[in-house]
Amino acid sequence: MGIHDEDVARVREATDIVAVISEYVQLKRVGRRWQGLCPFHAEKTPSFSVNAEMGVYHCFGCKASGDAITFVREIEHADFVEAVERLAGRSGIALRYTAPGEGADRAKRGKLSEALEQAVEWYHQRLLTAPDAGMARRYLRERGYDGDVVRQYKLGWAPDDWDALAKDLGVGTEGGMPVQVFSDAGLGFRNKGRRIQDSFRARLLFPIFDPSSKPVGFGGRVLPGGEGPKYKNSVDNAVYRKSRILYGLNWAKQDIVNAGEVIVCEGYTDVIGFAQAGISRAVATCGTAATEDHIQMLRRFASRIVLAFDPDTAGSDAAERFLQWEGEIEVKVAVFPTGTDPGELAKTDPEGLVVAVEEAMAFPRFRYERVLSQADLATIRGRSLAARQATEVVAPIKDPLVRDPYLLEIATRCRQDDANALERLSRIAQEYRPPRPRNARFSANDRPDDAPHPAETAEGFASENGERYSQHETIDGNQELPPNNVERQVLWLAANEPSAVWPEIGPEMFHYPLYQDLLKALLEYPEMNALLAEADPRLVALMQELLVVEDEDLRASSHRQEVAMAILLYESAQRELTYLERQARTGSADDDLLRRVATLKTAMDKLRESEWEPEQAHALLELLRPEA
Repeated sequence: MGIHDEDVARVREATDIVAVISEYVQLKRVGRRWQGLCPFHAEKTPSFSVNAEMGVYHCFGCKASGDAITFVREIEHADFVEAVERLAGRSGIALRYTAPGEGADRAKRGKLSEALEQAVEWYHQRLLTAPDAGMARRYLRERGYDGDVVRQYKLGWAPDDWDALAKDLGVGTEGGMPVQVFSDAGLGFRNKGRRIQDSFRARLLFPIFDPSSKPVGFGGRVLPGGEGPKYKNSVDNAVYRKSRILYGLNWAKQDIVNAGEVIVCEGYTDVIGFAQAGISRAVATCGTAATEDHIQMLRRFASRIVLAFDPDTAGSDAAERFLQWEGEIEVKVAVFPTGTDPGELAKTDPEGLVVAVEEAMAFPRFRYERVLSQADLATIRGRSLAARQATEVVAPIKDPLVRDPYLLEIATRCRQDDANALERLSRIAQEYRPPRPRNARFSANDRPDDAPHPAETAEGFASENGERYSQHETIDGNQELPPNNVERQVLWLAANEPSAVWPEIGPEMFHYPLYQDLLKALLEYPEMNALLAEADPRLVALMQELLVVEDEDLRASSHRQEVAMAILLYESAQRELTYLERQARTGSADDDLLRRVATLKTAMDKLRESEWEPEQAHALLELLRPEA
């Protein structure tokens, strides 16, 4: 059952979000916003903010955000239709229902879900009854999986045939499944001979479900001695994104909430193994390292993550991503005997598996202990080197209150226990920068020593409100967004006081891709409600955060607004200048390039000396235009 989009929009417009949330949270008016304790995670200091004018909320603690419909869905564990119906009843709006999947995207997802449901059942019955699945059944019995386990997890078998599934589902035939649906669901494709071919052959299949238990894809494993890669996953499509899906969350979510802890594994069999050992709060990534979206999702269910794999083998980006969340969420590492994984341990020593989780080591300590175990702590030079290396592995922890106790432990282990040891190690941690990606043309670290920092040049106006902004967003894997810089302030103006932003300000003047994309979206969507309803979820989340933040000083002072945009232009020019000077150093400089470098430097110097006067800012702006 679907609801007309027009009716959903009417419900959003008619709903008083403050009244709705006030039934669950005690809200207090602070300036133009409402604040209270977040209902989605435990906290003592209010970090939950509501913008009544735009009808959105955002929590700066757990990052939960959305509109009134989202709130009802999350707080009541309701689906979309149920949430809209409840809010429509409050406002006296009569809803018009349509066929399921109303709208092109919704209809497509509905058809893909139906196709996947058919495939899950077909593969499952094949495993249970087909003669050709005998080897798979034998393999499962050897792994300790009986019929109950197979049925609980809907395990399946893809026969060693080119198009068995396609034929049985009647793909491309009258009354059968359309070829496009079969392909878009990741179930098959047209081969070079233009024949329909199944995606999975001769593989044990693990159906992957979303948190609401709808099938979205498969993970396929070859049997021992089989051909091809050991594991093969469904390709990303309209219902399946491996960077956002966690295997087993549909079964484990209630136990995760009850325990306040989630165990993250690398494989599907590990999840099943934990359940067999009596630990039903394990999930697994689907052929990828843990992403920002995975961590954001898990934070809504639990305050503690236990990694049931070696995080360093998952890549440095994944390891640093977990460290950046340290303080916001507790991260631990379960240590298993060498050469074993949770799935094997569940079969040979289930009690040992339980103990490994109970005695999981804090993730930062796990990382630096690994460094120290391989170091030469018998010599002064070895201890000094070990102290630096151990400090660098915990450096991504930004909160000193969380990081400093680990630094003290490192200092003690490396006999750096004099009065200034913590200060020295803290300086190493603060100055540490992870290796830059090979394809980075420039970054914020290219700023020369004499270039002013926005917070300094504008007399600290950036830092005054820094605590109110999110400090843990990342983009492109490991590039951290600053808690409050001029780019974010100009975006705040674009969202809350659009008339104050100079019309010449464009996306190309922003350094961070996420900020560039959001400004593009603001230019693309003339109505804010349309942006919130239709834009990329990352952009919607950032916009909702900007809308609930109130910056009265910036709103009220045209001078501060002009300073923010002037510094934005200066930083954009600084990056352009860095790029041009690199070109000049390669020996490919011509007179035009050298003239542009000199002209740009002069204009930047004048802007700084004028203390960010708009006239000098616009002069620099003319040089930054593409045609300049």
